[in-house]
Amino acid sequence: MAKKVVLVGALDTKGRDFAYVRDLLRGMGFDTIVVDFGVVGAPFFEPDIKRDEVAKSGGVSIEELQSKKDKALAMEVMTRGLKEVVKKLYDEGKLDGIMGMGGSAGTVIATTAMQTLPIGIPKIMVSTVAGGDVSRYVGLKDIIMIPSIVDVAGLNRISRIVYRNAVGALAGMLSHGASEEMAKAPEKPVIVISMFGNTTPCVEKVKELLGDSYEILVFHATGTGGKTMEMLIEEGLVSAVADITTTELADEIGGGVLTAGKDRLFAAARRGVPTVLVPGCVDMINFWAKDTLPESYKTRNIYEWNPNVTLVRTNVEENKKIGEWIAKAANESKGPVAILIPLKGVSMLDSPGGPFWDPEADRACFEAIKSNLKPHIPVYELDYNINDPEFAQKVVEVLLELMKKGGVI
Repeated sequence: MAKKVVLVGALDTKGRDFAYVRDLLRGMGFDTIVVDFGVVGAPFFEPDIKRDEVAKSGGVSIEELQSKKDKALAMEVMTRGLKEVVKKLYDEGKLDGIMGMGGSAGTVIATTAMQTLPIGIPKIMVSTVAGGDVSRYVGLKDIIMIPSIVDVAGLNRISRIVYRNAVGALAGMLSHGASEEMAKAPEKPVIVISMFGNTTPCVEKVKELLGDSYEILVFHATGTGGKTMEMLIEEGLVSAVADITTTELADEIGGGVLTAGKDRLFAAARRGVPTVLVPGCVDMINFWAKDTLPESYKTRNIYEWNPNVTLVRTNVEENKKIGEWIAKAANESKGPVAILIPLKGVSMLDSPGGPFWDPEADRACFEAIKSNLKPHIPVYELDYNINDPEFAQKVVEVLLELMKKGGVI
């Protein structure tokens, strides 16, 4: 059976481009479903799903949008409507891959819809804004952004090349079956682990000790990494959590650049997933190059991790808030949870004699955890640095106990 590709875009201004791409895909043996979310002019060709249906799915008629001539309202409605249309196509088995083309407005509408699809479904966006910061368009999903080079405004010797390459990339992704692989139930329990450069030895040892009996997904705690990990936990794709590197809490509290938001740690709590929590790398707030530091931080204990990353040592007040956050997440957990505390430091830098060694600040975090924690939740205080192999061994020991208690193994 031929794979089904959904094409989404504004056929009033980009119709000729979409007709070209549609014909390329059909020539390669794919079925196509074209969805029009244009509002103003008539479509260049008749789509499979008309703008009327998209607008209706967004809660407003196309006639009303056209009469009001309110671009902000049209964007809002068509974005909401396309999300519903795309989700329905996927749920009905009519979407194996998706591609959009457009400028800034079209990119927002198309990629917002793409973000509703699971990881593994091929998603390509040819866009005039793909050469800049695309984080708002990609979100937490595997959307491939391809710069259009020229505007998406007709066929020429450059646009044809870009479109053919984009179609070739989509065809390649559809041909090797990655989405089918992602759809399969995992053969082994899935364990997610958070990591930073400053906790790499710990995480590597944990992975070694867990061996091949588990599928291990490691997430770099850079804000996006934490958000993605939380998303996968929320979606029910995770069996257990070793949250060794909770540094994103420090960025949220201290105003750093790598925050994962206020929901960090709470997906596992809501889902009842067996979880080990560690105050890992909570000694550092992340900023970019040193000259980007806010003025108020320039007198703090600073460490230049590399030319593009500057770390600021968290203080007592910030560590107290971090400890309260960790305790709150543990208290709200619907499943088995435990907290492990490394008394000789929470990172490479926070070790005896290290540049971030600050027992008073660490103690503020540890005491806040213990004083705010429900009595039945176990806390293990270990006389090791987080990167000592003995600490990793205890992480694995406790995690496996929680997984047995939670019926995972």
